[in-house]
Amino acid sequence: MKNIKSILILFLFVSTLSIQAQEIIPISKADVFAKVKEHNTSIKISKEEFNAAKADYSQTNAVFLPNITASHTGISTTNPLMAFGSKLNQEILTANDFNPALLNDPTTTRNFATKIEVQQPLINLDGFYQRKAAKSKMEAMSLKTERTQDYMIFEVDKAYMQLQLAYKAVEVLGKALEAANANKKMADNSFNEGFLQRADVLNVEVRVTEVKNQLQTAKSNVQNASNYLSFLMNDKTYVVYKPTENLSVASFNVDDKNISENRSDIKAMELALKGYEAMNKADKMAFLPRLNAFGSYEMYDDKIFQGDANGYIIGAQLSWDIFQGSKRFGKAKKSKAELEKSKLEYNQYVSKSNLELNKVKRQLVDAKNSLELTKLAVEQSEESLRIRKNRFKEGLEKTSDLLIAETQFAQKQLEYYQTIFEFNFTQTYLEFLTKQ
Repeated sequence: MKNIKSILILFLFVSTLSIQAQEIIPISKADVFAKVKEHNTSIKISKEEFNAAKADYSQTNAVFLPNITASHTGISTTNPLMAFGSKLNQEILTANDFNPALLNDPTTTRNFATKIEVQQPLINLDGFYQRKAAKSKMEAMSLKTERTQDYMIFEVDKAYMQLQLAYKAVEVLGKALEAANANKKMADNSFNEGFLQRADVLNVEVRVTEVKNQLQTAKSNVQNASNYLSFLMNDKTYVVYKPTENLSVASFNVDDKNISENRSDIKAMELALKGYEAMNKADKMAFLPRLNAFGSYEMYDDKIFQGDANGYIIGAQLSWDIFQGSKRFGKAKKSKAELEKSKLEYNQYVSKSNLELNKVKRQLVDAKNSLELTKLAVEQSEESLRIRKNRFKEGLEKTSDLLIAETQFAQKQLEYYQTIFEFNFTQTYLEFLTKQ
């Protein structure tokens, strides 16, 4: 039993030294905000998603801008039709080329053609609506990036408060350990003088060990909270941070807070809905004809990269895909279903947000009431501990009662700081839900 206790105490001592040996960096909430906005990976990912949507929107410029291609082709042929056509394009036909023998069995003919083609869309109604849908998606992704930044600020608030709470727990348990050691010293003196039984001294020693274990857990929580802050800031050093601001009761203006349809994520869903609506119209417009202009300039020669003969073609084409099996009908029905689904998801999201808001408002009232009660409980348990400690010094109080009072005081302090955290966090969450 003594060996086990010795190993446990040694482990706690080594762990404590390890934590103390780590670099402790003071940091303010403003510094965390600045680093998260600059380095956070989630924010960077959302920006790249916006860039991808922006690139998709840029591709829809093809609805207005021409398609230009250039090519240079060389052939060598004895095909009668190709040989005659190549000479005709090169403008080198002679009367002798109409000789039936040469027409039917031409000699090897070489032809090099340089061609520049231009295709210009004129009327492409489904393309117009596809462009409109791509623009809605791009704007929605921009708002999503904004909401991601809002969420990361909220996460920083929560993580920073968790770090403050972890340090408060270390502070409370550190004082509890000092008190437990003081009690142990008194218990040892009383035992040596014959006023206490060995069992009472062992109870005090157990209490000291319990507090040491709790203190070690609290110090681990400091590391965990620090590591999470490092993760949010995309900092690979994973040092131990210490908040420059203490955990205290915060008060925000939370009166008349409501969910706004201008909140970035709700607005993004609304834009996504408009995008589905535009895609549905685009699928319907696919049944209509398209009008495109085209033109080409061509140069021909029997030598490479030459062009003694040339010509051009200019025209317009009205095309109408009258029936493509049932493909377009099915596509239009699918986009219609996606549109209706998007409407339902939007209404559900707004409704769920309002439900969450009402829940948080009730939690805030509960947290405020709990804050007052836990503060009173701390004061009462502190007074109770003071009375029992004085009585214990005079030999009028049992050791077990003193330990219970001491444990209760530490627990009430931890509960009070936990309640402060919940009260502040609930207000921060309410701000996040109602941010416009």
